[in-house]
Amino acid sequence: MNLLHPAARVIDAATGETLDHAAVAAAAEAFDRSPPGAVFLPMPTELPAVARYLGALRAGRPVALLDPGLAPPVLASWVRRFAPATVAGASAEPPAGYRATGGDWVRTSPAAGVHADLALLLTTSGSTGDPKLVRLSRSAVRSNAEAIAASLGIGGGDVTVTTLPLFYTYGLSVLHSHLLRGATVVLERTGLAQRAFWTAVDEHGVTSLAAVPYQYEMLRRLRFDPARHPALRTLTQAGGRLRTELVAEFGRRMADAGGRLVVMYGQTEATARMTVLPPERIADRLGSVGLPIPGGSLAIHDGEVVYTGPNTMMGYAESAADLARGDDLHGVLHTGDLGHVDDEGFLFVTGRRKRIGKVFGVRVNLDDVERELAGHGAVAAVAGEDRLHVFVEGADTAAARAIRTELATLLDTHFTGLDVRGVDTLPLLPTGKVDYRSLEAQV
Repeated sequence: MNLLHPAARVIDAATGETLDHAAVAAAAEAFDRSPPGAVFLPMPTELPAVARYLGALRAGRPVALLDPGLAPPVLASWVRRFAPATVAGASAEPPAGYRATGGDWVRTSPAAGVHADLALLLTTSGSTGDPKLVRLSRSAVRSNAEAIAASLGIGGGDVTVTTLPLFYTYGLSVLHSHLLRGATVVLERTGLAQRAFWTAVDEHGVTSLAAVPYQYEMLRRLRFDPARHPALRTLTQAGGRLRTELVAEFGRRMADAGGRLVVMYGQTEATARMTVLPPERIADRLGSVGLPIPGGSLAIHDGEVVYTGPNTMMGYAESAADLARGDDLHGVLHTGDLGHVDDEGFLFVTGRRKRIGKVFGVRVNLDDVERELAGHGAVAAVAGEDRLHVFVEGADTAAARAIRTELATLLDTHFTGLDVRGVDTLPLLPTGKVDYRSLEAQV
């Protein structure tokens, strides 16, 4: 599969270097010569990693994109669990069954078998528990890139900048949809709060920028003014529910500057995005995440949002044997989200079916949070709008603040997404179980 349009460019903002298309072809040839099986690729926001990723896709090798910051023991555990043929760019000593070759780990015995349709493996975004891999087919990856490009009207003159990790489905979809249409992607690593980021935006004439809810909160604090960046005409938002006040505010800011805000909804299990809210409908559909992308459809079954489309995953992988599985879902994804669809087909997401919350777009198992904090006494966790609320019996203000800091470290997230408060006693049901509905009413 080739997602790289001949005119597409990838530029490193720090060095000015551009992606060498010949390097992508060379990477594909190298993978063609290597032992068959999946490729595990730690994915920093750097040109060599992008070249190897695109090369693996071109060579038809299933590739799993991983956080480059994974500790070596964690990476080794992933490798033992899924038995890939190659771990690209691994710097530590290889685990048993692998040898170090040219900076890679190469398996010394046959790797786990893979399904012929398998193209991409992404980790579920949970920060607790034992993450799974989402199995995505070639047709799912390409169809979603095409649908996003069509929905946003991406063309060869567009320029985007990295604001999110490339191993995260939203950040990766920005790369895919722009490369497919011959547009330009600027690799920027400093972040929205740094002057260097905005210098890169202006120097490269960035036309679109993607962000998750936490980043919109940051932009608000930074007093972001789109008029100061004349080329920037599109902001996109996904990765969790953005407060309706901010949707309205940024919609107005962009419209006043002749631009647009595009609100979207998606999941890793749908390759990236499932719905898009047309910018001109923000005012009369405030709170909606929009209409299905081209090729997709929505239904509500027992209150749960069910999506059908070609971008739906093949299923999960929890072990090496699962990499050879075929399509388990056949295009139908039960999202686990609760919601409703209005008479024009606009989707409104209202909550989660299971005990899963989101903090800045990252899913968190609420039961795992309670277990991790059990040493502080009776604890209950509930989810709010892209925020986690934790109630701790007997905790005073100082203790609650310390627990919030501990939890932010545990989840590797910013403390502003966490609300920890002390209570005299947790509300209980007659069965003796925690009354979570009562707690949810307090947030």
